[in-house]
Amino acid sequence: MKETPESSQQKPHKPSFGQVVMSTLAAAVGVQSDRNRQRDFNRGSFGAYIAAGVIFTALFVCALVLVVKTVLANMG
Repeated sequence: MKETPESSQQKPHKPSFGQVVMSTLAAAVGVQSDRNRQRDFNRGSFGAYIAAGVIFTALFVCALVLVVKTVLANMG
């Protein structure tokens, strides 16, 4: 059976959960590689990155609040 060009091309896979998390962390720090950025924009789900960004932001704010409360409680 002869292989056609369409059948030889594989459908690109969506980024895994770990890749979405790592891309979100890299975006928060500001150090995203061009290859990963292209992967995210070409194959990633918009909703997954929005959800990851919202969750990361909420965890970051909670961590800051916890640190500030701890420091203020130890100040006397």
